Amino acid sequence: MALTIGAAGGWLAYTIQIPLAWMIGAMATTTLAAVLGLSVAVPAFLRHTMVVVLGIMLGSAFTPEIAQRIGDWGVSLAALALYGAVAGGGAYIYFRRVCGYDKVTAYFSAMPGGLSEMILVGTAMGGDARIISLTHASRILLVVMTLPFAFQLLIGYEPGSRPPVGLPLFELLPGDLAILSVCGVVGFFLARSLRLPAAALVGPMLLSAAVHLAGWTAAKPPLELVAAAQVVVGTAVGCRFAGVRAMHIARAMIAAAGGTAVLLLAAVAFAFVIGQVTGLSMESLVLAYAPGGLAEMSLIAIAIGADSAFVATHHIVRVFLIVVAAPLIFRTMAKTRRQQG
Repeated sequence: MALTIGAAGGWLAYTIQIPLAWMIGAMATTTLAAVLGLSVAVPAFLRHTMVVVLGIMLGSAFTPEIAQRIGDWGVSLAALALYGAVAGGGAYIYFRRVCGYDKVTAYFSAMPGGLSEMILVGTAMGGDARIISLTHASRILLVVMTLPFAFQLLIGYEPGSRPPVGLPLFELLPGDLAILSVCGVVGFFLARSLRLPAAALVGPMLLSAAVHLAGWTAAKPPLELVAAAQVVVGTAVGCRFAGVRAMHIARAMIAAAGGTAVLLLAAVAFAFVIGQVTGLSMESLVLAYAPGGLAEMSLIAIAIGADSAFVATHHIVRVFLIVVAAPLIFRTMAKTRRQQG
């Protein structure tokens, strides 16, 4: 039922030419269904399968030409740690002083990334699991729903004006399809065995990037699979609100809107400063620092013609830094407070 609702929403959004139509349409209709009390859900294995497709697609953006420019990304990558501290700190103050959250809940709700990890660690440390999960789900929903329209208004992005991401399924050569399939399967299991964050996305992306950088293929996943992946990812985001009362969702979204605004303002500020220093594209920098999901922000990059390899690389580094550093910093702060007490 969830996929039917999501596909219908994606088709409607595509018909009326909404930016990033298949994902945003699916996300909007499934969220509405969840708010109305329908029992919508997406099996984890299906979402992982479709995220693998997105990982392969993102890896295909790492062409030999891109490899020559990776050295230019040093400043923007280095600034991610500072961005996490500034943005997360600002959002923490907002959740504590404006929303009245306890310290643990405010801290793990404020982190700009690592949705699943922040929910698990925050709950284990005594935070409110419902508030943390709703805040992060709302953050991704709000960012994905607003950024494409902001780009449409500010830079004149027109839906449908970009070239296709890949070829139709039946036009893809069997050899290329086999290579991409191997990248997906091997990349996923390799990343999972190494316990990399977001293994379903990161593993296939890294292996696909290596294959494309080596020149073994220039193919991208077929259009039909990419559209289906967007529908599943969008539907999965909307399904996060299933089983939660509409009143609780409304309160969480109102609170999350303020926190998301703090994170986005920090992202735009960092993008502007780094753009002035390095000359990198403002659009790519905003998406690289935006507090949305890796898959979702990378899809927006592709939709508006920004550098998806640049965006994906920055999000992988940001998520890694947050997942590793946030719990350690929190434990250190808690230990210091206990010693001072």
